[in-house]
Amino acid sequence: MESAFSYGTVASGKNFLGRKRDVNILSNLITQRENIILPSGPKGGKTSLIQQVFLQMQMEKKLFSTAEVDMRDIRDEITFLRRLGDAAIRAFATTPDEFRQIIAKELAGTHLIFDARSFAEDGCVLALNWDPDEKDRRAILTLPYLLARNKERRLILILREIQNIRFIDGWERILKTMEEIIKEQRSFLEAPLFSYIMTGSQLNAMKDLFEHWRWFHRLAEIHYLSPIEENEITEHIIRGFLAGGKVVDREMLKGAISLLKGNVHYINHFFSICDHLSKGYIMEPILIEALANLIAIHEPRFEAIMSDLTNFQVNLLRAITEGHSKFSSAEVIRSYGLNSSANVKRVKDALAKKEIITFGDNEEPSFIDPLFEYWVKKYFFRQKLDI
Repeated sequence: MESAFSYGTVASGKNFLGRKRDVNILSNLITQRENIILPSGPKGGKTSLIQQVFLQMQMEKKLFSTAEVDMRDIRDEITFLRRLGDAAIRAFATTPDEFRQIIAKELAGTHLIFDARSFAEDGCVLALNWDPDEKDRRAILTLPYLLARNKERRLILILREIQNIRFIDGWERILKTMEEIIKEQRSFLEAPLFSYIMTGSQLNAMKDLFEHWRWFHRLAEIHYLSPIEENEITEHIIRGFLAGGKVVDREMLKGAISLLKGNVHYINHFFSICDHLSKGYIMEPILIEALANLIAIHEPRFEAIMSDLTNFQVNLLRAITEGHSKFSSAEVIRSYGLNSSANVKRVKDALAKKEIITFGDNEEPSFIDPLFEYWVKKYFFRQKLDI
């Protein structure tokens, strides 16, 4: 029988857990035609949240179209522009003739064309007959606004893993052009029918782009996902086991939920393992075995992370796991062999850049991945921990 704990697919409908406040906030922002920046660690629930927002908007009879550009593999401007234009056009057209008509009308005078041979080879609607110039860039980045206005229908375009734009030569120029076009579109009497949702799972890179360098300042709302209440997670787990005729003690769940810090992906994976290991009442040995299995699955990745660290970075990580936060104090520098306060800053920046640790407003450190935090404490630094 299929487990009630799904962790490999997007959670929606009855499988979506908590975050009603987030759904309402994002739905209101989209209704107000705002751009949204959505940072979160890997498997933090961004995609599930967005899908739940769209589901709620559909239930409220709001008319809109969606498009998506996955930026994980984009490394050059031409690919980015072609994919963005492709996504916008496909939101309103489905046939080659419709693609050709839109491009001829909305992108006239640019180097952007519909090429049947190119379309047959890679499935991309847009082709370039020359290297892109500023006019081409502006035309494509303006295209979603024009199409939404002409079709009189809301368009929401998700830029997934937006922080990867930094891998493109001249990425600052692209973001600057996007900012200029957003400002231009907002200057019209009517608010634009098009908006972005920009997501990113590299938490520190997203903070650097949108908080430190302040790209899209006052042009997009930054929203961090709310934590899911322990009680909601507990009820979700109990319901999942009951669906299979199994029982688990409510108090026994607290340790696992705390260890995984409310990360629903890990929680569903963990309890899916428990579900497969058990036949009736869920006992503590089942939880212990399930945790060992979960660790075994992710351990190669964790070992690779640690193998990539310098001795200074490992030493600072140890200091963090042992509860220190004042890393530049003479005592911490001496005790953990951190050399100097200048070196401490370099090491902190390195751990942040590697998306291992994030630092709050008061410079308090925290692990981005809760399972990695448990593993590094218990198995790498051999600290005594309870489940």
